[in-house]
Amino acid sequence: PAVLSELIRTAFIPRPGTKFVVADFSAIEARVIAWLAGEHWRNEVFASHGKIYEASASRMFHVPLEEVTKGSPLRQKGKIAELALGYGGSVGALKAMGALEMGLEEDELKPLVTAWRSANPNIVRLWWDVDKAAMTAVRERTVTETHGIRFGVQSGILFIMLPSGRRLAYVKPRIGVNQFGSGCVTYEGVGATKKWERLDSYGPKFVENIVQATSRDILCDAMQTLQPSPIVMHVHDEIVIEADQNISLQTVCEQMGRTPPWAEGLILCADGYDC
Repeated sequence: PAVLSELIRTAFIPRPGTKFVVADFSAIEARVIAWLAGEHWRNEVFASHGKIYEASASRMFHVPLEEVTKGSPLRQKGKIAELALGYGGSVGALKAMGALEMGLEEDELKPLVTAWRSANPNIVRLWWDVDKAAMTAVRERTVTETHGIRFGVQSGILFIMLPSGRRLAYVKPRIGVNQFGSGCVTYEGVGATKKWERLDSYGPKFVENIVQATSRDILCDAMQTLQPSPIVMHVHDEIVIEADQNISLQTVCEQMGRTPPWAEGLILCADGYDC
């Protein structure tokens, strides 16, 4: 199955006389969460050199950026922290992302979590502001708002209004108790067993939903911007266009990199290739 999944793309070929232009967003989730949280140093990285793994390691370990080079252990630590810790993950998330296989020691993991959270206080604040807003909306059946995101219960559904105006829906919300004995929002949905059951959520998980849904809305906006180019498919943050030979990759990437009117201040970048 692994080999077959790798071959799926080779089954798609452009019509004679045309080519595929493949373009995707660079670090879209990292950009969106930084923008929502107001983590300004990250936005400055995206506005300049864009090397978020190196910049993260530089900030976490208090070393100059130029000392964090491509193959250095510090960059590896910055990369694994960026990939694993943005949505409230801790040691378990680092392990799941392959930290031990990358050569990190068990006793390095907890300090890595602490260093990343210390370097990103506004993202950590976003998690718990969202947690509080969702809990209050469900408990008091009122409308709350934080970081430009609105929460409210209507007709037995918790709605989270995204910056784009689209709403996420959580069915039959109520306040429950999680596995750690703390209060949390619970709702009905499809669980890991593929059965309808009561699920629980909390701030970082809601933030993950919000960031990924907002990233999807940005892709949708880019697809509308790129019309009438014939988009033959899109995968996560990537668009595949069947284009005439004279269509330039640079033009497509520039159009994808335009910030939607509802996301003022968000810094986008797209890259890709012809094939």
